Amino acid sequence: MLETAPGIGPIRAAELMAVVFSPHRFRTAKQFLSYSGLGIVTRSSADWVREGGQWIRAKVPRTVGLNRRHNRTLKMVFKGAATTVISSRSCPPLRDHYDRMLEEGTKPNLAKLTIARRIATIVLAMYKNEEVFDPQRLSSVVTT
Repeated sequence: MLETAPGIGPIRAAELMAVVFSPHRFRTAKQFLSYSGLGIVTRSSADWVREGGQWIRAKVPRTVGLNRRHNRTLKMVFKGAATTVISSRSCPPLRDHYDRMLEEGTKPNLAKLTIARRIATIVLAMYKNEEVFDPQRLSSVVTT
């Protein structure tokens, strides 16, 4: 069933099933993305600076990145699946979404990360509901 997901073949599906074991232990997709190493976190330092004898909030841009504590196997599975989708056009709605992001000026590595996050969300929903991948459902979600 998981092999029908975009970019997921028999080896990636086996790795996924071995690591996740039960998809119901993740209540939300955000928890699953965080466990997979695809959760976005904000880090900052030196939030307060002393100016004129008073402490004021600094106008420092916050750093956004991926969480550091994660399962390396799952991150490898989903980033590999995103690479497969991008390079082989195996899932036209996701590949079209990737192309649109590049046209809008998104960096290629961030666009690939977005595709990996979408694939992870799709796989979690498929695994929880025990469904086969349906590209028609995906095309209506991705185009919006």
